[in-house]
Amino acid sequence: MKTVSETNVSSKTMTTSPDSNATTPDTTTPSATTPSATTPSATTPNATTLDATTPDATPPDAIIPDADNDSWILDQGREVIRKEIAALQLAEERLGSSFSDAVRLILGCTGRVAVTGVGKAGDIGRKIHSTLSSTGTPAYVLHPLEALHGDLGMVQRNDVVLALSKSGTTQELVGLLPLLAKGGCKLILLCANAKSTCAQHCDVVIDFGASPEACPLGMAPSSSTAAMLAVGDAIALTVMRLKNVQPEEYARNHPGGALGRALMKVHEIIRTGSDCPTVHADATLRDYSEAVLNAPRRAGAAAVVDDDGKLVGIFTHGDLSRLLGEAEHPADRHLRDVMTGSPKVVHRDALVLDALRIMQPLRIDEILVVDDDQKVVGMVDIQDLLAEGFSHFDEG
Repeated sequence: MKTVSETNVSSKTMTTSPDSNATTPDTTTPSATTPSATTPSATTPNATTLDATTPDATPPDAIIPDADNDSWILDQGREVIRKEIAALQLAEERLGSSFSDAVRLILGCTGRVAVTGVGKAGDIGRKIHSTLSSTGTPAYVLHPLEALHGDLGMVQRNDVVLALSKSGTTQELVGLLPLLAKGGCKLILLCANAKSTCAQHCDVVIDFGASPEACPLGMAPSSSTAAMLAVGDAIALTVMRLKNVQPEEYARNHPGGALGRALMKVHEIIRTGSDCPTVHADATLRDYSEAVLNAPRRAGAAAVVDDDGKLVGIFTHGDLSRLLGEAEHPADRHLRDVMTGSPKVVHRDALVLDALRIMQPLRIDEILVVDDDQKVVGMVDIQDLLAEGFSHFDEG
């Protein structure tokens, strides 16, 4: 079992003496990290003399906050954030060879990563599982209690287990981890106690440090869960970099919503074939009108090409409307004389957002799509973008 060395890293150890506390309340020194040692009761009349400068040791009813005082509310919020930042800094300082070992175990895993934990640690584990799964590392959630009642059957010998427990003494994990080890799995533990019972059963232990919780009572998991999540993300994203996951692969895991749209390629949305009206430069406006009307899907423009099929221009309904205002009847005029030459285009492998960035400032509803040889392969129409959930207001 490999752990991060605790040398030169300061930590606070909570100690309690229940008997002494019950009989000699005045001799107990309040501490920011030992709120339970100064819990007021009916037999401790001096409990109200606690130092008000140590918020962790102050009973919640000792100071009545003013809900209308913005300054006080902001101070409390900032204090919570400062404590969680301190927990993250401690976790960063303590990263060592065990982190590298955990990354290598997951990188070399030929099965899946089973993420397990109870309570708030379990909630953090589900987030880490989601990050692993979406960044190229197959993972699943294994609830410790359900595992002991049949779900162990989903675990395979070539899986790697990532267990989470601040104390390292979570009873459900204490009972589960030896069974997983016996089944042949490699075990990684994220905790704040490298000498805990759970740690003794694991191949790799990452000790992120015992920082005071940001909770006013010093009890609700807050600083510890922030550190736990950060270390889990660090593992998942380091593995992602080592796997060299590309945007295309990431997009396959996020086909819906804003992420899916942000990584969608132009060729996935373009109109092709008869849905993309294409006319020769020597064709007339009559030919343009016929090509547009014959398109199965309503089109507001046509690509203008030369003898080799290469793009030379574009002609739109807007161009036609402007021509209709002229005295000369436009129907027999050649497109090369009235088209927009050297139009804006986008490559078929570009992101759809790249096309939208071109269309937005120019206020155009269509943009032509070309290949490496500048031949027309299709068209992007604003109607298709809207149908896929894109907006004129989307940003890159």
